Amino acid sequence: MADSSFDIVSKVDKQEAENALNQAAKEIEQRYDFKGVGASIEWSGEKVLMKASTDDRVKAVLEVFEQKLVKRGISIKSLDAGEPFISGKESRIEAKLKQGIEQDVAKKISKIIRDEGPKSIKSQIQGDELRVTSKSRDDLQEVIALLRGSNLEIDLQFVNFR
Repeated sequence: MADSSFDIVSKVDKQEAENALNQAAKEIEQRYDFKGVGASIEWSGEKVLMKASTDDRVKAVLEVFEQKLVKRGISIKSLDAGEPFISGKESRIEAKLKQGIEQDVAKKISKIIRDEGPKSIKSQIQGDELRVTSKSRDDLQEVIALLRGSNLEIDLQFVNFR
Protein backbone atom coordinates (compact mmCIF):
# COMPACT_ATOMS: atom_id res chain seq x y z
CA MET A 1 0.00 0.00 0.00
CA ALA A 2 1.30 3.48 -0.89
CA ASP A 3 1.99 6.11 1.73
CA SER A 4 -0.73 8.65 2.49
CA SER A 5 0.24 12.30 2.85
CA PHE A 6 -0.93 15.87 3.31
CA ASP A 7 0.68 19.30 3.15
CA ILE A 8 0.71 21.89 5.90
CA VAL A 9 0.51 25.42 4.49
CA SER A 10 -0.20 28.92 5.75
CA LYS A 11 -1.92 30.94 3.05
CA VAL A 12 -4.39 33.81 2.98
CA ASP A 13 -7.00 34.08 0.22
CA LYS A 14 -6.05 37.43 -1.33
CA GLN A 15 -9.59 38.07 -2.61
CA GLU A 16 -11.13 37.51 0.84
CA ALA A 17 -8.53 39.87 2.36
CA GLU A 18 -9.39 42.45 -0.31
CA ASN A 19 -13.11 42.09 0.50
CA ALA A 20 -12.43 42.45 4.25
CA LEU A 21 -10.40 45.62 3.62
CA ASN A 22 -13.15 47.11 1.43
CA GLN A 23 -15.81 46.34 4.07
CA ALA A 24 -13.64 47.88 6.81
CA ALA A 25 -13.07 51.01 4.69
CA LYS A 26 -16.80 51.34 4.10
CA GLU A 27 -17.58 50.97 7.83
CA ILE A 28 -14.87 53.48 8.82
CA GLU A 29 -16.30 55.96 6.30
CA GLN A 30 -19.82 55.63 7.74
CA ARG A 31 -19.22 55.35 11.49
CA TYR A 32 -19.86 58.46 13.56
CA ASP A 33 -16.89 57.96 15.90
CA PHE A 34 -14.51 58.08 12.91
CA LYS A 35 -15.88 61.39 11.56
CA GLY A 36 -13.28 64.18 11.48
CA VAL A 37 -10.31 62.05 12.64
CA GLY A 38 -8.92 61.33 9.17
CA ALA A 39 -9.38 57.58 9.61
CA SER A 40 -8.63 55.44 6.57
CA ILE A 41 -7.43 51.99 5.56
CA GLU A 42 -5.86 51.01 2.23
CA TRP A 43 -3.36 48.74 0.50
CA SER A 44 0.17 50.09 0.28
CA GLY A 45 1.90 47.58 -1.96
CA GLU A 46 1.74 44.24 -0.10
CA LYS A 47 0.98 45.93 3.24
CA VAL A 48 -2.20 47.38 4.70
CA LEU A 49 -1.83 51.00 5.83
CA MET A 50 -4.16 52.38 8.50
CA LYS A 51 -4.22 56.09 9.35
CA ALA A 52 -6.01 58.27 11.90
CA SER A 53 -5.35 61.43 13.93
CA THR A 54 -4.57 59.63 17.25
CA ASP A 55 -3.15 56.29 18.41
CA ASP A 56 -6.51 55.27 19.89
CA ARG A 57 -8.39 55.94 16.64
CA VAL A 58 -5.85 54.06 14.50
CA LYS A 59 -6.08 51.09 16.90
CA ALA A 60 -9.87 51.22 16.46
CA VAL A 61 -9.36 51.10 12.66
CA LEU A 62 -7.18 47.99 13.15
CA GLU A 63 -9.90 46.44 15.33
CA VAL A 64 -12.54 47.02 12.64
CA PHE A 65 -10.24 45.40 10.03
CA GLU A 66 -9.62 42.39 12.31
CA GLN A 67 -13.37 41.90 12.78
CA LYS A 68 -13.91 41.95 9.00
CA LEU A 69 -11.09 39.41 8.49
CA VAL A 70 -12.65 37.03 11.02
CA LYS A 71 -16.08 37.36 9.38
CA ARG A 72 -14.46 36.41 6.07
CA GLY A 73 -12.81 33.31 7.56
CA ILE A 74 -9.25 34.65 7.79
CA SER A 75 -7.49 34.02 11.10
CA ILE A 76 -6.10 36.96 13.09
CA LYS A 77 -2.87 34.93 13.35
CA SER A 78 -2.36 35.68 9.63
CA LEU A 79 -2.22 39.43 10.29
CA ASP A 80 1.12 40.86 11.42
CA ALA A 81 0.30 44.38 12.63
CA GLY A 82 2.99 46.72 13.89
CA GLU A 83 2.74 49.30 16.65
CA PRO A 84 1.23 52.74 15.94
CA PHE A 85 3.80 55.32 14.83
CA ILE A 86 3.54 59.05 14.23
CA SER A 87 3.99 60.30 10.67
CA GLY A 88 3.54 64.04 10.35
CA LYS A 89 0.30 64.89 12.15
CA GLU A 90 -1.24 61.43 12.01
CA SER A 91 -0.80 58.02 13.60
CA ARG A 92 -0.27 55.03 11.33
CA ILE A 93 -0.16 51.25 11.62
CA GLU A 94 1.33 49.05 8.94
CA ALA A 95 0.12 45.45 8.83
CA LYS A 96 1.19 42.55 6.66
CA LEU A 97 -0.65 39.34 5.81
CA LYS A 98 1.57 36.33 6.50
CA GLN A 99 1.98 33.94 3.59
CA GLY A 100 3.90 30.67 3.88
CA ILE A 101 5.58 29.01 6.84
CA GLU A 102 8.93 30.48 7.88
CA GLN A 103 11.86 28.10 8.28
CA ASP A 104 12.12 28.33 12.09
CA VAL A 105 8.35 27.79 12.51
CA ALA A 106 8.49 24.83 10.10
CA LYS A 107 11.26 23.30 12.23
CA LYS A 108 9.16 23.84 15.37
CA ILE A 109 6.14 22.12 13.74
CA SER A 110 8.36 19.26 12.58
CA LYS A 111 9.71 18.86 16.14
CA ILE A 112 6.16 18.77 17.57
CA ILE A 113 5.24 16.03 15.07
CA ARG A 114 8.40 14.03 15.91
CA ASP A 115 8.07 14.36 19.69
CA GLU A 116 4.31 14.06 20.21
CA GLY A 117 2.97 12.40 17.06
CA PRO A 118 2.78 8.71 16.15
CA LYS A 119 6.15 7.10 15.36
CA SER A 120 5.22 6.12 11.78
CA ILE A 121 4.95 9.78 10.73
CA LYS A 122 7.59 11.46 8.57
CA SER A 123 7.65 15.19 7.91
CA GLN A 124 9.81 17.15 5.51
CA ILE A 125 10.11 20.89 4.89
CA GLN A 126 9.52 21.87 1.27
CA GLY A 127 10.14 25.59 0.82
CA ASP A 128 7.38 27.42 2.70
CA GLU A 129 5.26 24.34 3.42
CA LEU A 130 5.56 20.95 5.14
CA ARG A 131 4.74 17.51 3.71
CA VAL A 132 3.66 14.87 6.24
CA THR A 133 3.60 11.20 5.18
CA SER A 134 2.63 7.91 6.81
CA LYS A 135 1.27 4.49 5.88
CA SER A 136 -1.75 5.02 8.16
CA ARG A 137 -4.37 7.68 7.39
CA ASP A 138 -5.48 7.52 11.04
CA ASP A 139 -1.99 8.61 12.11
CA LEU A 140 -2.18 11.55 9.71
CA GLN A 141 -5.52 12.61 11.17
CA GLU A 142 -4.00 12.31 14.64
CA VAL A 143 -1.22 14.72 13.57
CA ILE A 144 -3.78 17.21 12.22
CA ALA A 145 -5.63 17.10 15.56
CA LEU A 146 -2.32 17.50 17.43
CA LEU A 147 -1.32 20.58 15.40
CA ARG A 148 -4.78 22.15 15.70
CA GLY A 149 -4.48 21.79 19.48
CA SER A 150 -0.96 23.22 19.69
CA ASN A 151 -0.61 26.93 20.27
CA LEU A 152 1.37 28.11 17.23
CA GLU A 153 1.69 31.76 16.25
CA ILE A 154 0.58 31.13 12.64
CA ASP A 155 -2.64 29.94 11.02
CA LEU A 156 -2.27 26.48 9.44
CA GLN A 157 -4.26 24.83 6.67
CA PHE A 158 -4.05 21.14 5.80
CA VAL A 159 -4.30 20.46 2.05
CA ASN A 160 -3.75 17.67 -0.49
CA PHE A 161 -4.84 14.87 1.87
CA ARG A 162 -4.24 11.68 -0.15
